[in-house]
Amino acid sequence: MKFFKLIAITFGLVFSMEILANPTFSDDLLREAENGDVLAQYNLGWMYDNGEGVIQNYEKAFEWYSKAANQGFAMAQYNLGLLYQNGQGVKKDDQKAFGLYSLVANQGFAMAQNTLGFMYYRGQGVAQDNKKAFEWYEKSAIQGDDLAQTNLALMYDNGQGVVQNYEKAFEWYSKAANQGNVQAQYNLGSLYQNGQGIEKDDKKAFEWYRKAASNGHSQAKLVLAEL
Repeated sequence: MKFFKLIAITFGLVFSMEILANPTFSDDLLREAENGDVLAQYNLGWMYDNGEGVIQNYEKAFEWYSKAANQGFAMAQYNLGLLYQNGQGVKKDDQKAFGLYSLVANQGFAMAQNTLGFMYYRGQGVAQDNKKAFEWYEKSAIQGDDLAQTNLALMYDNGQGVVQNYEKAFEWYSKAANQGNVQAQYNLGSLYQNGQGIEKDDKKAFEWYRKAASNGHSQAKLVLAEL
């Protein structure tokens, strides 16, 4: 009784927050960006993207991310990919999004690797390929990304891009669930309930369903009502 759902990345600014030092819009920041300072260009893009200190303007975000991305700034490349994927400030173009995500993923950034895996899984901007999706999810999951760990577990759970292996699914759901990933918590409960990859344990199943429900998982709430 699993609720199978791969987790898409539809926004990426959690990925970019680390390097920001609470930027505020100023003439100095604008001057630095116009003079080619890559961090200033990125920060301006981020501010326009989020409406922080300025009126939200995806066209301006696209403009400044593009300048920083053209200098090889990975986080700008990633967020520019998101604008292309979501059609914000530019015409939607999954192929360009895929190309940008690939640049960042190949630099070792976990979130981009997970997103690239999802693009392969869905066939967005690239030919659908479960094996490639599995490979990129695994790269990201090994780095500790809970979304990728959940997606990797789902691939093992469903036998997509890899031989079905409930023990491996349990292993990766556990890693993600212990990081607070609500979908992993729900699916971990399901494995305990059905005795897949682990000895059947209704008490453990209830505990994980309860955690998922407390974190807002609607299906977990329905399952708890039936137990």
